[in-house]
Amino acid sequence: MDATDNLIAKFGTYIVDPILLLIFAAGFFMFMYGLFQFMVSVNAGEDTSDGKRHMIYGTLGMFIMVSVYGIISLLDNTFGLNVANPNVNVNNVSTPSINFTGQQ
Repeated sequence: MDATDNLIAKFGTYIVDPILLLIFAAGFFMFMYGLFQFMVSVNAGEDTSDGKRHMIYGTLGMFIMVSVYGIISLLDNTFGLNVANPNVNVNNVSTPSINFTGQQ
């Protein structure tokens, strides 16, 4: 494994994955906010269009992030970049990755 592959694997693990997770979480919270807003509007007898719009945007955001993750995994598997699985073999010796907690 050369330095480029190692850089790509670390970039995917430490940059891309957390960003995708953060944006997915933002979509989830947008959906939950829209659901809460919708339920409050229904109970108050007011217009529910804002809550519906937030739920649609949240669902759309989550769908897009799952699609992006799928596209990245497809490219990773097609070209063998080892972005999704940084556990690689170097000279037939397994080198497992260590996460932020220091555990393997």
